[in-house]
Amino acid sequence: MTIPLLTYSPSSQNQRVSGFEVPGDEQRRLPTQDDLPAATEMDDIIRAAYRQIFNEQQMIVAHRQVALESQLRNGQITIRDFIRSLVLSDSFRRLNYDTNNNYRFVELCIQRLLGRSPYNEPEKLAWSIVLATKGLQGLVDELLNTDEYLTAFGDSTVPYQRRRILPQHDTGELPFARMARYDRYHRDHLYRSGQLRQFGNGVADRSAEIYRKVLLFVPTAAAALLVATLLLVTSV
Repeated sequence: MTIPLLTYSPSSQNQRVSGFEVPGDEQRRLPTQDDLPAATEMDDIIRAAYRQIFNEQQMIVAHRQVALESQLRNGQITIRDFIRSLVLSDSFRRLNYDTNNNYRFVELCIQRLLGRSPYNEPEKLAWSIVLATKGLQGLVDELLNTDEYLTAFGDSTVPYQRRRILPQHDTGELPFARMARYDRYHRDHLYRSGQLRQFGNGVADRSAEIYRKVLLFVPTAAAALLVATLLLVTSV
């Protein structure tokens, strides 16, 4: 018997606040399929979709879905279909689903498909039950069929982090991709599956922990330089 989605209470988040700002030249242009985009604009749409689902850390040529890109360019599928196929691809499953627990994976899916962080632990629990009972495809289909997704993005807009920066605010919410997803749980799964090897002489690869700690306390530009230095030191 299928378990219905558990109820949870939304919390106060920026995307739940209606915007009254007047559109201008500085407003972000959404990657959308409306108005018959040109070839260069379609390239930007496809690139935005990969960046949203895989983030910069996993955007490599080996993860491209060339057949799906062709179908999207020819209007055979919508952007929502393209997003669904990317999440259900072997690359996304292997790098994110197979190497994370259900709660972390649900958090990733909510961030990348609904454009926001989970409201609370009960929401992650509710969607984790959907993942456990209906599988990956069932979870993705239900998220893409929610009223929230259809209202925010519909069939023709690439998901994005909604209202991350509010008008007249000096700083906004931090982007989802600010931290590496390769925590200890993820790393141990990579070791067991053979995708990552242990260094010799008993040296363990703890680059993910270094990367995470640095980004919590160091500004972005300085963090990038310091991470590169630390990774070089740990590999010696």
